Amino acid sequence: MAQSVWGYDSDNGPERWHENYPLAKGDKQSPIEINSKDVQHDSSLSSWHASYDPGAAKTILNNGRTCRVVFDDTFDRSVLRGGPLTDAYRLRQLHLHWGSSDDHGSEHVIDGVKYAAELHMVHWNPKHGNFAGALKQPDGVAVVGIFLKVGNTPKPEMKRILEEIENIKTKGKEAPFLHFDPSILFPKSRDYWTYHGSFTTPPCEECITWILLREPIEVSSDQMAKLRSLSKNGENEPVSPLVDNWRPPQPLKGRTVRASFK
Repeated sequence: MAQSVWGYDSDNGPERWHENYPLAKGDKQSPIEINSKDVQHDSSLSSWHASYDPGAAKTILNNGRTCRVVFDDTFDRSVLRGGPLTDAYRLRQLHLHWGSSDDHGSEHVIDGVKYAAELHMVHWNPKHGNFAGALKQPDGVAVVGIFLKVGNTPKPEMKRILEEIENIKTKGKEAPFLHFDPSILFPKSRDYWTYHGSFTTPPCEECITWILLREPIEVSSDQMAKLRSLSKNGENEPVSPLVDNWRPPQPLKGRTVRASFK
């Protein structure tokens, strides 16, 4: 398996990542399955706060593995603080993981429940100098995870991202994506689970404080279909739908999952 071509197919998928990225077999890997009965309520966990500048949004792209929105992180203009975090973390990008049908696609699993998709908002701790430096530190990165559940009310907030999909249909395509406030994607409830884990894509660095929101946001089946209309191949290659870009749950290996709610 060549270094550059990890993916989600049988020949280069999650069960083979460790061949090139040994960390994928580490002790603090993500995602995980969360079982309510094993979760510890921690009353010392405060609420988290995001102050995002809509002007920080820059571009949206299809990199053949996900759809990503990139933000300007050259200074503290969009930050996440509070909750389990001791520092302010800068928003760098958000991306999604989804399935080939509405009954699966999320990476984290809650009491056996899989959602149609999972949105990750990736933040890094500027005290480590730059993003590359943050990847080497246990407190380097904070990711807010939001589940997408299929219902009858489409999420108007997701509309903006999905409208751009026409412009990034194939791998390598990028389009301007300006004036977007990602905090509109948060559910009403701020309740969360938190644990220490990793990126869910190679090299799977174990530098992430996860803030996984309990309440999903609702999207329509049509909105999900739109995501699945992306192609993981380039413009002049045969169309191959970008679906099932999720990593299955990894062993907990003695880690504790804490909840901000009872």
